[in-house]
Amino acid sequence: MPIKVISVGVGRTGTYSLKLALNHLGLGPCHHMEEVLHNLPAQVPLWAAAANGRADWAAIYRGYERGRLADRLLLSGAEPGLPSAKFVLTERNPASWAASFSATIYQLLAGRDQVPEAMQAWLAMAAEIIARTGFPSGLDQAGLAKAFTAHNEAVKAAIPAHQLLVFEVQDGWGPLCGFLGMPI
Repeated sequence: MPIKVISVGVGRTGTYSLKLALNHLGLGPCHHMEEVLHNLPAQVPLWAAAANGRADWAAIYRGYERGRLADRLLLSGAEPGLPSAKFVLTERNPASWAASFSATIYQLLAGRDQVPEAMQAWLAMAAEIIARTGFPSGLDQAGLAKAFTAHNEAVKAAIPAHQLLVFEVQDGWGPLCGFLGMPI
């Protein structure tokens, strides 16, 4: 079954809230990186392969109506069924995003050598996906904000406007439901 809705926002922009909203609207179950944590043995090797250009999208998204992909992987055009998909770019203020991202996800990745061995492969894969999305390790908050803006502009340039909703989750159900053709 082709993926219907794809979130192309980065972590800390409301992607989890979007997942919950899409599930509530009946467009799920939705894949989110949380799913990787629930199935590390199967998902980590699949995502690590995807980060290295050997994606098996059918295996990664088996059982899901929608997927969340890092944009550099997604925009390579390797995923079948994308011409009919709708894309949601979750956004927020770049400076507040950089502060949130650096205090959470980026900090976790920076200390990945200090986590239990069972989590190391997951964090290595996540760091690779995040780096390929445009956020390599070592950026300061200003660099992260600049990369965030560049990421969002690249997504907007690559996806036809009629297939893309630029969305701040604080805007609520109206824009999302309108874009998806669903009642609020």
